[in-house]
Amino acid sequence: MGCTMSNLTAKFAFFPPSPATYEVKKRDSDGKFVAMQIAHGDDPELDVHVIETKRGNNIVAFYLRNPYARLTVLYSHGNAADLGQLYDLFLQLKINLRVNLMGYDYSGYGASTGKPSEANTYADIQAVYQCLQTEYGVSQEDLILYGQSVGSGPTLHLAAKLPRLRGVVLHSAILSGLRVLCHVKFSCCFDVYRNIKKIQKVKCPVLVIHYLSVIWCLPAKSTFEPNSALRRLNVSVLWAMQGTEDDVVNWLHGNGLWKRAREPYEPLWIKGGGHCNLELYPDYMRHLCKFIHEMESMNTEILLKKIRQTLNLPPKSSSDPKAVTSCNRSCSWLDCISCSCKMKCQCPDCFSCSSLTCWGCFQLPKCLGSCSTSCLKCLKPGCVGCVLVATAVALQIRGGAIRRGFVQIW
Repeated sequence: MGCTMSNLTAKFAFFPPSPATYEVKKRDSDGKFVAMQIAHGDDPELDVHVIETKRGNNIVAFYLRNPYARLTVLYSHGNAADLGQLYDLFLQLKINLRVNLMGYDYSGYGASTGKPSEANTYADIQAVYQCLQTEYGVSQEDLILYGQSVGSGPTLHLAAKLPRLRGVVLHSAILSGLRVLCHVKFSCCFDVYRNIKKIQKVKCPVLVIHYLSVIWCLPAKSTFEPNSALRRLNVSVLWAMQGTEDDVVNWLHGNGLWKRAREPYEPLWIKGGGHCNLELYPDYMRHLCKFIHEMESMNTEILLKKIRQTLNLPPKSSSDPKAVTSCNRSCSWLDCISCSCKMKCQCPDCFSCSSLTCWGCFQLPKCLGSCSTSCLKCLKPGCVGCVLVATAVALQIRGGAIRRGFVQIW
């Protein structure tokens, strides 16, 4: 029952253009694929790929190369467009954002084979991501996922699996398919694209872009609050609500995703915009450029911190003695064992009076008991490192402390 209802819901989610707005053919000269019926389809900066997915479909992908790019954008489009209609937008994004851009058609869209479904879109974006890795060497640290409308589904599905992703852009995104069709506030077994759950697993900055139609104005301190979520807007004199003529995906979908993101970036609410025309507003490109620039400026320290969090490693702390990789005493390695283990250890500050009754001179350095030296691991009789360290220990430790020291070591 759930599978049947899911397929029924999917029929209301996908509207591929018919006929397709472009064709793909293979050149006889070099065997490469080229896009037909689009402007500048023979651009040398455009690579056309036909990629096989794990579900057996062959999907078409356009890779637009920018020689000055540092990041790559993987674009998942809406439910009523194909690559032929989006090619001009891809060119603008490539130039203005100074990025490489990979766009693809879902199964059943454009020149891609198969039928559109939720499971197929997940397999589609996974295949395209693997193509970016193998063909262009793109790592998740240099990748930004962009999802528009229904494309937010496969975008968040992949983003939840990539813990070191650079960033995510959600353009007119949805909380779930059922929430769009029936305006409910719950999920069922036959719901599709349950982004409301997956957004919480995304560990990178998330930019939300959504349209907002202004209906009327109220004083900023008005006690009339039909929806408390609207008060979180950075608008001091306006009460905004979704317009009826542009009511495709309610603004509350975008706001709900933004509130649930683990690392929400400053959102962009475009007043008066529609579901399919936000690219025409100057604020769209301006805010998107700002986001891309900040993602490019993300330094190595922040990236390493994300990697450590992914691997569940303890954070580095300057107050932790074991986190410091240099000895705080100016001594030779024969004078302090901490010079050989290369860690900051609490070595005794005595060894200066040479008195047989001084406890400090007979005390074994604490670093032998708490740190592991660079050698003394193999314990092979012929190991030069073990012999040198053992010699240093013998010269360092005096009198009756020798027996106690080697008991601690071995």
